[in-house]
Amino acid sequence: MALSAEYREFLLDHFSGLGPVEVKRMFGGAGLYLGNACFAIVLGERIMMRGDETLAPAFEDAGSEQWVYTREPRGPVAMPYWSLPDSALDDPEEAVEWARRSIGPAQEAADKKQAAKARKAARKKA
Repeated sequence: MALSAEYREFLLDHFSGLGPVEVKRMFGGAGLYLGNACFAIVLGERIMMRGDETLAPAFEDAGSEQWVYTREPRGPVAMPYWSLPDSALDDPEEAVEWARRSIGPAQEAADKKQAAKARKAARKKA
């Protein structure tokens, strides 16, 4: 499902307090980026925030659900994304606070991806 122009503008406005957020298309949805860190993904109109083992309890306490992707033949795979709490859907300040908390895990993932690309390029040269 493609992201509508109206929903894209909503996302940019809703997270504008975070700084220069970019919306990039990805696997039928979109990713929300601050720099090279993808701090959230959008699946349909569901905003899923990046998290890790230290942030997971806060998401769970706020009533968020973890994204579980079902892929055959592996079956369900828990992804490192949790739904933006319902209260933050109508409150840009709260949404930005959740986004700030998601930046750390997102930046860590981006750094790991960058390091893996560098290692692959180095092996190719050798």
